Amino acid sequence: MELEKITNESESGAKSVRKRGYYDACGMAHALDLVGDRWALAIVRELMLGPRRFGDLRADLPGLSANVLTQRLGDLERDLILVRRKLPPPAHVQVYELTAWGYEAEPIIQELGRWAARSPGHDATLPISGVSILLSFRTMIARDRVGEPPFSVGFRFGAEEYLARLDAAHPDRIVVERGAEAEGDIGFIGAPNALAAFIYGDVPEEALAGALTVRGKAGLVARFARLFGLPEKVRPKE
Repeated sequence: MELEKITNESESGAKSVRKRGYYDACGMAHALDLVGDRWALAIVRELMLGPRRFGDLRADLPGLSANVLTQRLGDLERDLILVRRKLPPPAHVQVYELTAWGYEAEPIIQELGRWAARSPGHDATLPISGVSILLSFRTMIARDRVGEPPFSVGFRFGAEEYLARLDAAHPDRIVVERGAEAEGDIGFIGAPNALAAFIYGDVPEEALAGALTVRGKAGLVARFARLFGLPEKVRPKE
């Protein structure tokens, strides 16, 4: 099938060419036009908890080359899913940030992740980014078990810090923000993979020494861990 080519011009004057393979009015088909290219939706995922620098995206998507990242960022900017902006001094660096419409993709990412986690081929031991593990918590949380009283959880993955607030009265039950200064009632410091093993794999803290540090009261840590679980795998019919 011959692909349609649509050419737009960016602010710098460089031409951006979109190749579209779907001639279909279905919204799902157009969604694939927008984020169906390899890495596009993963980039959107990595921006879901706030703006990030080019280097941060490269670090958390290690299989993605700089050239392809540049191209995908340009595509997503052209399609109004993200914007570029400069942080004010003293940072004064360029970051990429989702538009309000771009942030609306989170439920799509959550449901796609929940669906795919049931695949027998899903390998939970593969690398995972800090943003991805926190989005998985927002997806897999058992909302009816949050309970009272509210509490907060701090996360530190290298230089990245996040704070989650869990409150049974909040519609989402869990709210995550980046760069929060508060440490939280409990905290996790270390590698996202180690945190995934602790929460989803029931790997004890002692077995993760050097990869994950857990701070806070053991009872509250256990209460947090009990809120999450992976869905049952699909099994072939006997």
